[in-house]
Amino acid sequence: MKATRWIITEVDGRIASVAADYSHFARIAAKIAEGSPKATERIEAHKISTEELVGLSRSISFEDLRLFGSKFQTGVWRTLYDKMKESPRLISYTDLAQMCGNAPGVRAVAHAVAMNPFAWIVPCHLVVPKESITKIGDIRSTAMETTLFKGADLYLLDSIDVGEYAYGPALKRDLIKLHFEINQKP
Repeated sequence: MKATRWIITEVDGRIASVAADYSHFARIAAKIAEGSPKATERIEAHKISTEELVGLSRSISFEDLRLFGSKFQTGVWRTLYDKMKESPRLISYTDLAQMCGNAPGVRAVAHAVAMNPFAWIVPCHLVVPKESITKIGDIRSTAMETTLFKGADLYLLDSIDVGEYAYGPALKRDLIKLHFEINQKP
């Protein structure tokens, strides 16, 4: 994996974003500017490695996050966080919409996923197009099942559409691979 330096933005001691660039920082600053100057005491940003981000994600809860999003968006982020903490795996946008209790709202759920400001912590990288989940299922039903998603043999991932990602499909693939290397399940 390319050595990504993640920018952690904290507002009053709570994580407000984890990003590979400063775009979320600008959105957070705009949201804060809309409110009272007395409402926010401290804003900080610092960089950490992917390894440090993985460690951080293990030590925090959803309540440690400072949310700047609509009620709908934060509900989607919470569902994704909870479901993937419980059982990390690749899911489709359709699956996530169903988990959120909004099966017909796949596009709205996908948009909320795209607006996720908490890279890795709220694992939007594990949400892929439904067709990719189907393709994986089809391949798993063949004799290749014994090598699929095993350690460094994540070669299948390079042949499926992982969908959109703010920082590009290559980084999304790298994050998926890392997630499964750490959690040892597809």
